[in-house]
Amino acid sequence: MEISEVRVKLINNKDDRLKAFCSITMDNEFVIRDIKIIEGTNGYFVAMPSRKMSDHCEKCGGKNHLRARFCNNCGAKLSEERIRKDFRGRMKLHADIAHPINAECRQKIQEKVSTAFKDELEKSKQPGYKPVEFDEPEDDEIPEIV
Repeated sequence: MEISEVRVKLINNKDDRLKAFCSITMDNEFVIRDIKIIEGTNGYFVAMPSRKMSDHCEKCGGKNHLRARFCNNCGAKLSEERIRKDFRGRMKLHADIAHPINAECRQKIQEKVSTAFKDELEKSKQPGYKPVEFDEPEDDEIPEIV
């Protein structure tokens, strides 16, 4: 697998740890969007796209995020015991949508994205800088699946 393109969109919020969103294209054929670049205590790191985990209310079956204390549908109090923990004992509140299978792939993505992020930061300091656009494909560009 070759990472053929990395697009970085800088986030202009100085108080937040989220510094950019990016998308990567692999082999000019497959795109992963919504990869985050986050400023951590040991520098920047890449967070793969994820979704909030949810479960269903025991009373009405309504869907709720795991941090919810009351059901969005019926208002019933939700059990605090319903949140699973990972192998380190931390609450598992998000699930990756896409992620590398091994450390080698993760390192390759981390390096390419970090380099593109640093390049975009440098470009952003130049006069007349125009941020990268993440335009969605037009409906007629998406092939129909039969």
